[in-house]
Amino acid sequence: MNKPKVFILDVDGVLTDGCFYYSQNGKIVKKFGPDDNDALKLLEPFIEIRFISGDKRGFEITKKRIDDMNFKLDYVSTIKRMDWIKENYNPDEVIYMGDGIFDCYVMKEVFYSIATAESDSNAKKYADYITERTGAHRAVAEACLHLLEKFFEPYNP
Repeated sequence: MNKPKVFILDVDGVLTDGCFYYSQNGKIVKKFGPDDNDALKLLEPFIEIRFISGDKRGFEITKKRIDDMNFKLDYVSTIKRMDWIKENYNPDEVIYMGDGIFDCYVMKEVFYSIATAESDSNAKKYADYITERTGAHRAVAEACLHLLEKFFEPYNP
């Protein structure tokens, strides 16, 4: 068994609540939750962390938050994610966190996968771990603590 080398997270529905807030001027805000960045910083010494988003219209909003956290963000269509992973990583070394209807296709092929509590049923079906928390409500923080305990170091809350 390979050791995981990269943690790839979808943004919308995982780091955010998955809702898109529009005004007459278009998409204007996304809701990001507490504690996720701090937990990612605890995990960062052990594994590369990357974010992906398929939200073209809201990409600049997402980019601002990911830049503020000092992580990498790539635009990757929801239906091209496995292709992107295979071009950049060995799937047997990837941990993937997602929530959407198409994330199950990634979850089937990577080393380890995580779904949020309110994820699509197919994502949950193929997830190795399902958080108790929802996107923008500390689901990423919960996932990070789980990964620290499972793969990287003893963790005693």
